[in-house]
Amino acid sequence: PGLGALLLKNMKNGRLKFSDSVKKAVPVSDAIFIAVNTPPRPDGSCDLQYVEAVSREVALSMNGYKVIVEKSTVPASTGRKIKQTVKIYNRKNIPFDVVSNPEFLREGKAIGDFLKPDRIVIGVESKKAEELMRRIYAPVKAPLIVTNTETSELIKHASNSFLATKISFINAVANIAERVGADIKDVSLAMGLDKRIGGRFLDAGIGFGGSCFPKDVLAFIHMAHEAGIDFRLLKEVYGINDTQRMTVIDKLKDIVWNIEGKRIAVWGLAFKPDTDDLRNAPAIDIVRELLKFNAQVCVYDPVAMEGFKKIFGKEKNLKYAPAMTAVKGADALMLLTEWEEFSKADMKKVKSLMRVPALIDG
Repeated sequence: PGLGALLLKNMKNGRLKFSDSVKKAVPVSDAIFIAVNTPPRPDGSCDLQYVEAVSREVALSMNGYKVIVEKSTVPASTGRKIKQTVKIYNRKNIPFDVVSNPEFLREGKAIGDFLKPDRIVIGVESKKAEELMRRIYAPVKAPLIVTNTETSELIKHASNSFLATKISFINAVANIAERVGADIKDVSLAMGLDKRIGGRFLDAGIGFGGSCFPKDVLAFIHMAHEAGIDFRLLKEVYGINDTQRMTVIDKLKDIVWNIEGKRIAVWGLAFKPDTDDLRNAPAIDIVRELLKFNAQVCVYDPVAMEGFKKIFGKEKNLKYAPAMTAVKGADALMLLTEWEEFSKADMKKVKSLMRVPALIDG
């Protein structure tokens, strides 16, 4: 939110220009930020082909000293590989530096996270590159961590994997709490008040999704394996998350016994609120499972329904409807994304519309 207005403002002030040509953009730039996709390979490792390709293009387009900044989430030592690639294609031996500057932006909150970050991490190998990066980030008031390239790259993976660990941990505790009759919300609250732990990422649910956490956890496991380390803890974190999303199906079975033919309403499709991103969204796996059981599924999401339609195509047992229409005559309602509008919904009305007032909060 707010990105469009920010773009227009800076275009109007002449501070933002666009180009589809690397050859034209690089010569007029002091710093070149590489922010391309690093998709996972089947073995969990990062596919760096796009990083390599853009590094090659930058090398062929340089006309003077440049700072090449890796912004994409990449394994430790990628900076060295970028440097090697640029050296090979930098036929005029033009001086350059490679810098690691990982991003810590959340989808739907990117502008605020950039302007008011918890920290800025810069991995550099020269004072000249460090000075340029300091000038770039001078307007942003936040702790600045200056380290070497490999450390900076590792910080990103370690940070995301630790947050994923908190999520899987509290979900595992939630499963225990349900068996022994404990209130997981009170458990999370009490744990979070401990300053050594903190309350963020301690909300039990159906696990993490999106384009970052699942990919980064797998990449970190693979990176550790390449270094001769069996990262068993992270393997368990990923495994817990993989099975957690199916716990809502188990809860549904406890309520309706036989899912076949039942009308199930689903609120929330995106992997998190304030985005339409469906990458690794738990709702995809959950709806697929419901359809396997021949349930009649009706879904609603404020912004992600069009993307969901593209994934599922024409599925006879899958319908799309506004929130209140989706719950009409339903045998159960599943909440799968924490959209604010769901917390403000008139639940008395929801109850009156449902055939069976059963709510499963994921």
